[in-house]
Amino acid sequence: MNLVLLLPEDLVAPDHARLTGRRLAHVREVHRAAVGDELTVGLLGGKMGRGRVLRLDDEALELALTLDQAPPPKLPLTLVIAVPRPKVLNRVVAAAASLGAARLVLLNAWKVEKAYWASPRMKPESLRDQLILGLEQAKDTVLPDLRLARLFRPFVEGELPELLAGGTGLVAHPGTGAAAPKVLVAPVTLALGPEGGWIEAELHSLGKAGLRPLDLGPRILRTETALAALVGRLF
Repeated sequence: MNLVLLLPEDLVAPDHARLTGRRLAHVREVHRAAVGDELTVGLLGGKMGRGRVLRLDDEALELALTLDQAPPPKLPLTLVIAVPRPKVLNRVVAAAASLGAARLVLLNAWKVEKAYWASPRMKPESLRDQLILGLEQAKDTVLPDLRLARLFRPFVEGELPELLAGGTGLVAHPGTGAAAPKVLVAPVTLALGPEGGWIEAELHSLGKAGLRPLDLGPRILRTETALAALVGRLF
């Protein structure tokens, strides 16, 4: 946790916060803070700054706040990611937030198992928790916009063209031989497929919607690895 992310309900006054639970345990056991120490803090959806420890014990962490810094700007990036296996999902969602994506769409695809959608990790509160972990890692306070698209065709034909309007659309798929463009027109929409890749009909639909192919080379990468590599290459 590089940033102690405060929720609105943590505030007992505009300049005073009280925390319990996971964040209290982290500050005590990892930061090993003491009364008088200062921590990097931020208010979810708001500014960042410093929090001076007023109290730290088994019951609570209390901080005197100075929030005077803007969070880092979001990348002009929409990630469209086919839902990965549940045990991978947490890492992908947290990584999307850490990398600074402005929007994340979790999309159904032919090779996405139906059972993935029923996983407890797909519940809104679980996804939000992972986004928050990503913000804490990257020192950010603004959640990306999250959208679940359980129907491939209505999203690709109805919503995706609007996301692409005036920007650059790319779909990652091995074997196309298409390198990353040297000049990107923002905003950028990047689609990553499921394990095993997109099927031909999906690639055709994504291309028809305006996404150009992008190939990272002959190696088949895990979703979270491909995500980091692609964002690093494009931005």
